[in-house]
Amino acid sequence: MLSKFSKILGVSAIALASQLSYAQAFSGGVPAGWTGAGSYGASGADGVVTLAPGGGTQYGWVSSQGGVSGASPYHFGSETNASFLRSTTFAAEAGDALNFNFNYVTSDGAGFSDYAWARLLTPSFAEVALLFTARTTPGGNTVPGFGMPTPTATIGPSTLNAGAVTWAPLGNSGCYSTGCGYTGWVNSNYTIASSGNYILEFGVANWADTAWQSGLAFDGITVGGQPIPSVPEPESVALMLAGLGVVGFVARRKKRAAAI
Repeated sequence: MLSKFSKILGVSAIALASQLSYAQAFSGGVPAGWTGAGSYGASGADGVVTLAPGGGTQYGWVSSQGGVSGASPYHFGSETNASFLRSTTFAAEAGDALNFNFNYVTSDGAGFSDYAWARLLTPSFAEVALLFTARTTPGGNTVPGFGMPTPTATIGPSTLNAGAVTWAPLGNSGCYSTGCGYTGWVNSNYTIASSGNYILEFGVANWADTAWQSGLAFDGITVGGQPIPSVPEPESVALMLAGLGVVGFVARRKKRAAAI
């Protein structure tokens, strides 16, 4: 039989594997298996964007700087380019809460109404739900985005912190005209209606020009109260396997000692 020490170590290794499977999504960069188009990445606190509540040491982001044509699912007649980032496929049960925080940042102003969104998709990229929208506006609410489809998530209070912005993913600092600023971290909460497999998508689009940019930061993603699954980093996998190897070594020594 395994010693008490090896049992504890074995349980610890299993717990480590579980923690690695549900690691904070962006602390190690964009998770393996996530896919996107245009400009996206992960970074720590920078400029006007602090770390997210409930998030890790980095957050994910998409930016219209470096966006590509045709990447937006919405067409208001003046899109120039867009970027998006999609999660790996994850399983969810009916009634699970899909929860995350987002921060819309724009250096573009009135007359150039850039916008951002988050969607829940099927594995074949069919839209299940438009979770939230945000859009540059010279007055009124930035979230939800004016002139866009009605989002379905419950959105926390959002007040635009108006003025010039500094944030590296935008590629520039300042403000063109009025309407620039950032929302700060806003909570989005959506109840998944049916059990199944899903993909989470975040995106942002330039509207009417590409001279000034907008972006979206996001983090603290949970499904049913658990952080969204991500693929463990190779170093973490090696650590987990090393722990399991120690368990096996201790078990073999115990068995050999008993046979003497």
